[in-house]
Amino acid sequence: MRKRAKRTASQRAGGDGGGETQSSSQAAPAPQQEQQQSTKTTTARANKRVKAAKPEGDPEYFEDKRNLEDLWKAAFPVGTEWDQLDTVYQISWDFSNLENAFEEGGKLYGKKVYLFGCTEPQLVFYKGQSKIMYIPAIVAVVSPFPPSDKIGIKSVQREVEEIIPMKQMKMDWVPYIPLENRASRVDRLKSQIFILSCTQRRAALKHLKIDRVKQYEYCLPYFYQPFKEDEFEQSTEVTVMYPVEPPVVCEFDWELDELEEFTDNLIKEEILSKDKKDDFKEHLKKTVREAKKANREAREARKKALEEMSEEAKAAFQSMKFYKFYPVQTPETPDISNCKAPFINRYYGKAHEVL
Repeated sequence: MRKRAKRTASQRAGGDGGGETQSSSQAAPAPQQEQQQSTKTTTARANKRVKAAKPEGDPEYFEDKRNLEDLWKAAFPVGTEWDQLDTVYQISWDFSNLENAFEEGGKLYGKKVYLFGCTEPQLVFYKGQSKIMYIPAIVAVVSPFPPSDKIGIKSVQREVEEIIPMKQMKMDWVPYIPLENRASRVDRLKSQIFILSCTQRRAALKHLKIDRVKQYEYCLPYFYQPFKEDEFEQSTEVTVMYPVEPPVVCEFDWELDELEEFTDNLIKEEILSKDKKDDFKEHLKKTVREAKKANREAREARKKALEEMSEEAKAAFQSMKFYKFYPVQTPETPDISNCKAPFINRYYGKAHEVL
């Protein structure tokens, strides 16, 4: 009876006030209405996902990065003008030959290696025209210890050659971490590859004096081989820079050139003024004396170094090898096959092998 009375009351309420019934229906939808609304919402979401999906097409493939792909860029190109660095890296040079050398069967596999970069301005044919380009090269030194902790600074404009610690130029040998190991702790890795790194920020160059900036352009990785007499130790030729305006720069061989005749020729060619003759001769004599003294001291230093060197160090110096790597030819890079040379610099001399 209660149930029926309840239904009758509900019917009466519906008959007397339709607006109230509509309000109740909106506030509490019937189960069937809820199901319909849920179905519409699900369909709408599905349609959005279909619209957002990309049209089917060929799948995209991304080439995996090689483990040593950035090795050549990591090795600082010593002696390169700062304003030319960007032009070097604008070209997609391929140093896969350097990478392959560290693989099993390669020349550098399993060996402790120290790398530094350099650049060589060369006239090449590229994109339909001949132009001067800075060709990068990487020198690999196979050695159980760092080949040197010093840098040489020398140019025609600088009369005095300087041999200074690398750290004075913000350079040092640091371990190179291959891509696959960069998630590991560096101190736990036993690196066999070391690169010559430079921490000098290019953005800070504008705050440095011009002479300091130029030092970087005249830098050469220094190496001292005690078992090989340096060709410059026995050279009888000196570079003379006489400080006048404009400066007189010339080469004088104290065994082949006669001082008086040499000076007179400079005056005849209007390179040197006649009133500076005697002063120039004194300057040249002083330059020759300093060069002879430097040669003598170098020979004595080498002799002393050999006497004090351990047998282990002697064996290391005698087994040390230099390899010079040039980029591999690709369709995107210029042909440099005629530009390759074994010469590294005045301290290292020639590479044992060019690749």
